[in-house]
Amino acid sequence: MKLLSINVGLPQEIDWRGETVRTSIFKAPVAGRVRVTTLNVEGDRQSDLSVHGGSDKAVYAYPSEHYAFWRTELPGTELPWGMFGENFTTEGLLERNVHIGDRLRAGSAEFIVTQPRMPCFKLGIRFGRPDMVKRFQRSGRTGFYLAVLQEGDVAAGDSLELIARDPHGITVADITNLFMADATNQDLLRRASDLPALPEGWRDYFRKRLWEPDA
Repeated sequence: MKLLSINVGLPQEIDWRGETVRTSIFKAPVAGRVRVTTLNVEGDRQSDLSVHGGSDKAVYAYPSEHYAFWRTELPGTELPWGMFGENFTTEGLLERNVHIGDRLRAGSAEFIVTQPRMPCFKLGIRFGRPDMVKRFQRSGRTGFYLAVLQEGDVAAGDSLELIARDPHGITVADITNLFMADATNQDLLRRASDLPALPEGWRDYFRKRLWEPDA
């Protein structure tokens, strides 16, 4: 498992469907060692802190393995690393195998997996197609956010080490499926609503979908 690319971008204003939108989704790879702090990656900054960023979403990781799928889905579209707005393009970490709460180390920094990525309309801006958000969600290829447990320096090519496996055994894919599907899997909903590493907003959403026990 390793980091293939570290990608950053600063806010910029884009004309989108007749409106000016401020976005940081345009990210590009950077060379050398980069500092990672509890709120973001050096050289990167979120545009709208009401929905992006914060300690639970300090770093966005996206599996490089998904790029082959998107090259088939979007023929003719250039897909450089960072195209999905990710800070870390990774190898060897997939949503179906990564647990919420797993702890990872890269370089001198340590991270914890917190949640899948549910994109906003700005992903459509990046690709120049409004249907991209729905296509992304349907694909299940969401990537995942990391909180920073220990600040440090990372670089492309660094190994990604799994240093602790979360014992609850709920994957990133499980959380995405719960979010997208109906509420029939009450056992998983209940477990997810009590998952310590999952941000409170997610847990509260899942609690509201739990059925009341029969009187």
